[in-house]
Amino acid sequence: MILVTGGGGFLGGHIVDKLLARGEAVRVLGRRDYPRLAERGVECRRVDLADAAGVFAAVQGCDAVIHTAAIPGVWGRYETYYTANFEGARNLVEACLEYGVGRLVYTSTPSVVHGGDGIDGGDESLPYPDHYLTPYAATKALAEKLVLSKNSPAFATVAIRPHLIFGPGDTQLIPKLLARAKTGQLTRVGEGRNLISVSYVENVADAHLAALDRLRPGAALAGRAYFVNEPEPVNCWDFINRIVTGVGLPGVRRAVPYRVAYAAGWLCEKIAALRGQTDDPRLTRFLVTQLGTSHWFRVDAAMRDFGWTPAVPFETGLERMLEDMKERKYGQ
Repeated sequence: MILVTGGGGFLGGHIVDKLLARGEAVRVLGRRDYPRLAERGVECRRVDLADAAGVFAAVQGCDAVIHTAAIPGVWGRYETYYTANFEGARNLVEACLEYGVGRLVYTSTPSVVHGGDGIDGGDESLPYPDHYLTPYAATKALAEKLVLSKNSPAFATVAIRPHLIFGPGDTQLIPKLLARAKTGQLTRVGEGRNLISVSYVENVADAHLAALDRLRPGAALAGRAYFVNEPEPVNCWDFINRIVTGVGLPGVRRAVPYRVAYAAGWLCEKIAALRGQTDDPRLTRFLVTQLGTSHWFRVDAAMRDFGWTPAVPFETGLERMLEDMKERKYGQ
């Protein structure tokens, strides 16, 4: 039995599909009911990761855990992210140790090594920064450190860091981007020459399974973190414009200098904090760094240590996503 936290979500759903396709028994932990998964024979547990007793019960009887669940975002109360992202991971780790679960694959993020500066061709030697621009990145870093620190001869752990996941069924990255485009709020930051890594969702799911299959005490990947994304970076604004125009919306034409945007992000954060705002401000410093600097990563280590190679080419993945977006009428 393999437990997938967040198995009803975007990445988690693709992982569950692939596990079922190869005949695995799957249990899903999430905060909602998933009748479509239950119809396919998936055992579903409605549990909040902060509920230690519920997490322990969900882990009992499992051979391995793939932990994809998290609260993402660029803004919000630190305590909210800490509870879901760090305490949830801690509950899972303690449950695995209690019940002798031998393998844990943790879905992390490249944001754990991003302090605000651009990253060109980053690899796993990048250190954790001294500060973060979002509570999401800070709490994911704490969780990643915890998971990797618990790697032992009896309990093998690994962290996968996919960057900017896209594909059919996305409910976060691309829908938010298109929502800004529809309202005219999407403006190019900087000169538009920054390169980024992106990750097609099926390739990321494959990476999780490849890591799971190779993960055992003493294996090359045990106790380590790995970047996983398409091997070649893309131009950030070419990528954005292909998506925006691909669903029938006008391309991005306006631009603002990076320093001006960063200052505006800082100001928006201050105003939001003074107001006690819980939803995302119109602009944040983290969002500006994502749109205006390069952040791309090498994946040689993942290919070497657990044999992962992306099966779906970038262009194919992009076309699949655009077709899905058109069917769901995202451009209207």
